[in-house]
Amino acid sequence: MLKLAIFDLDGTLLNTIEDLGNACNHALKMCGCPERKPEEYNFLVGRGIYNLFRGALPEGERNEENIMKMKSFFIPYYNEHKCDRTRPYEGVPEMLGALRSAGIGLGVASNKYQEGTEKLVARYFPDIDFVKVIGQRDGRPIKPDPGIVREIQAAAGNATDDETVYIGDSDVDMQTGANAGVRTIGVSYGFRSREELAAYSPWAVCDTPEEVAGTILENTVMQKNK
Repeated sequence: MLKLAIFDLDGTLLNTIEDLGNACNHALKMCGCPERKPEEYNFLVGRGIYNLFRGALPEGERNEENIMKMKSFFIPYYNEHKCDRTRPYEGVPEMLGALRSAGIGLGVASNKYQEGTEKLVARYFPDIDFVKVIGQRDGRPIKPDPGIVREIQAAAGNATDDETVYIGDSDVDMQTGANAGVRTIGVSYGFRSREELAAYSPWAVCDTPEEVAGTILENTVMQKNK
């Protein structure tokens, strides 16, 4: 029976792409580099900020010095502007509420830096009691390493792999769930395509947050009735 649902943040709970792109373009401009088109960020985000900077910088400029310069401009700007255009996807608050009411523990596992992850979750989901909110932390592996899932399972009272489902919008998320040995749900309303998600043979691919809640709750009810 499912007892724990762990969610990716960007592209799964929140549509953050415009604010992320604007902050990265600001950093590129400050570094004297050409800006990226908005649609390019759908494929650049999701692997942590250092990989975001590495992908956004022009070829030949992707060295550690420039990556750290990008960070020095990106973080202050994003902290100031992270809520300009960011919003929960329609139906996400209701989805989280339905799962919580059913007694399912909720966690967030993101490759966004820890401070940004915590602040966005607190800003947009103040009434949701997450068991653990984890983002990218220096010196710790990022997704698709399964460690982030293990930490949340432990915080939830050592939820087993059979009791855990991981939900995300990208190939990185599908790999994370597979590496952790838990069920995965891909969401097609995020930053990536249904085809990308389906290529990793997830437990389900859902088109709306309502469908995510239904898939999880249906399984929970079925298991209770066995």
